Amino acid sequence: MRPCGAGWQPARDLPIGVRQAYDAQAPEFELARELIAARIKAGLTQGDVAARMGTTQSLVARIESGRGTPSMRTVQRFASAVGARALVRMEPLTAA
Repeated sequence: MRPCGAGWQPARDLPIGVRQAYDAQAPEFELARELIAARIKAGLTQGDVAARMGTTQSLVARIESGRGTPSMRTVQRFASAVGARALVRMEPLTAA
């Protein structure tokens, strides 16, 4: 397997079984990327966000890891902590 570098695309370069598991978790990873980007844009650390949310840095790290789906309430609290608002959007599925 190639290292994570220029041109590396996980959905394409992973073995089939691993790729299917990765694809199944894609929504969680997408949410995690959005949360991390919002925190960085706000210029905050995980500890800063945790303090504003009234929780621990380890919970913020877990939310940002993509290993599970936080509740909508937690996402709203995170958004508020970084000076943003959470939105839910529905998009039509594209044909494969």
